[in-house]
Amino acid sequence: MLRRTHRRPMSEINVVPYIDVMLVLLVIFMITAPLLTQGVKVALPQVAAEPVKSQQQEPLVATVDAAGKFYLNVGETQKQEIDADTLVQRVAAVLRHRPHTRVLVRGDANVNYGAVVTMMALLQKAGAPSVGLLTRTPQRPPRR
Repeated sequence: MLRRTHRRPMSEINVVPYIDVMLVLLVIFMITAPLLTQGVKVALPQVAAEPVKSQQQEPLVATVDAAGKFYLNVGETQKQEIDADTLVQRVAAVLRHRPHTRVLVRGDANVNYGAVVTMMALLQKAGAPSVGLLTRTPQRPPRR
């Protein structure tokens, strides 16, 4: 007995496997997308930023120098280097007593970007709701 096989013409393509693959990829992206949005919350200045109006409370300024050392403008040891744990403890203490204190990062122009990000992460760990970046207004060239 001869058995007939049914052959599809070349113009017909079975798209069911492609749909299955697309659905699997969609599920993977839906699961991983929320995980990619983690990071440090930062209030970045606008390009044409105006100086911040002075408030009654002095802001908390954390500094990173060119060597990546940390400093904090609190207490008698403002010009002494502090380690990461001390930074977190002191900032957390200040924010407990004065919760609406602005927290600013002052980074040296030549510091490694990673040191500034580390400082911002430590400030967030200490409870800072947002962190601002201090910049210096560029000097205008003299008029001739």
